[in-house]
Amino acid sequence: MPVTLQQVDHAAWEADAQVRLDLARIYADAPAERLPLPVDDFIRDHLASGHLFSCARFNDRLLGAVAVIPDQHTWWLSNLCVRKTTRRRGVGSRLLALVSEVAYAEGRRLYAASSQLPVADQMLLTRLGYRLTKDGDYFELDLPPRGGQQ
Repeated sequence: MPVTLQQVDHAAWEADAQVRLDLARIYADAPAERLPLPVDDFIRDHLASGHLFSCARFNDRLLGAVAVIPDQHTWWLSNLCVRKTTRRRGVGSRLLALVSEVAYAEGRRLYAASSQLPVADQMLLTRLGYRLTKDGDYFELDLPPRGGQQ
């Protein structure tokens, strides 16, 4: 399944009705305990705060998404979800791999709060190379330095 990455910020969400529909469907498939708010409120509030969603795209549709809160050197990841119809096909793994490629290219680190993650997501992150920080509060992907820089 050739999955590509699409970054969805507020402007992209406003401009594309299919993106709005796909994001709503992705998070409507999420277990209720994964979202702090109703789906539409969650998406609107996240984007209105200047954050974005990194999304897995296949055949002109978004199949999965992870909420991203960017700051100067870091992307904080949360609320990973894949449409029910495409789960267990590697979409979530591919999405996180694509996110890490972009983060690496931009010189960013990736973090996810461990307290907010179900065990299945913790196992996925561990399999993809994320490690718990010493205090155990966050999963971190320590990307190699770019261009041999230390």
